[in-house]
Amino acid sequence: MKLTADLILQSPQYTNALRDRELDLRGYKIPVIENLGATLDQFDSIDFSENDIRKLEGFPLLRRLKSLLLNNNRICRIAENIEESLPQLETIVMTSNNMQELKDLDPLKTIQSLRYLSLLRNPVTNKPHYRLYVIHKLPQIRVLDFQRVKQREREAAKRMFSSKKGQDAEPKGKKAKTFVPGGPPVGTRPAPSKPLQQPTRDIAAIKAAIANARSLDEVQRLEMLLRTGQVPGSRNKRSANVDEEMEDMTNGS
Repeated sequence: MKLTADLILQSPQYTNALRDRELDLRGYKIPVIENLGATLDQFDSIDFSENDIRKLEGFPLLRRLKSLLLNNNRICRIAENIEESLPQLETIVMTSNNMQELKDLDPLKTIQSLRYLSLLRNPVTNKPHYRLYVIHKLPQIRVLDFQRVKQREREAAKRMFSSKKGQDAEPKGKKAKTFVPGGPPVGTRPAPSKPLQQPTRDIAAIKAAIANARSLDEVQRLEMLLRTGQVPGSRNKRSANVDEEMEDMTNGS
């Protein structure tokens, strides 16, 4: 379905758990981001989850927009100079997409306001030193893949990529192969557009964290995770890390 001005105007609009004004464009099988000028820059968050978007581009100047939810698309490229259109963007949740190469993440480094990034279930997360590379290239990030970036990780990233060995290991000019408009990336199988499955025990862990939350902001962040199907913390320490990581997400800018 084409993203038209009429579709934008007819789509649900509401105040989300973070008290942000959100536009819901989930599940329309939209292939291209376009015509967002019709929003008149009235939204803090836009939910593009469960569409067929292949490239993160096509944004007009949206000074208000802070959050993009892009779960379950087919994104394999990010436009250069995206920060010129989205100067206040703080959150990108791009779980279950098709980012392939570390170098393809570099356009995000110019978004100085970016604090929260999820690339879970993208092929790029299987690359050697993926997490340290992102921390190195995007030092402004505070939470990566729903795990807070710790000082020791920043130090490790600095050591790795300031050394000759690390500089030699850093990808140089290698990006994902181009793709035919309307078709999947060459040599890759697009990620299916399916709703995220969230284990019952993880839902229980977040609900328990909500019950023990120490601030309204923390409650709202946790509710946001429930709505987007994400769980903070690593696979082996999800429940134990919920309080610690959410505290980091809600403290200080």
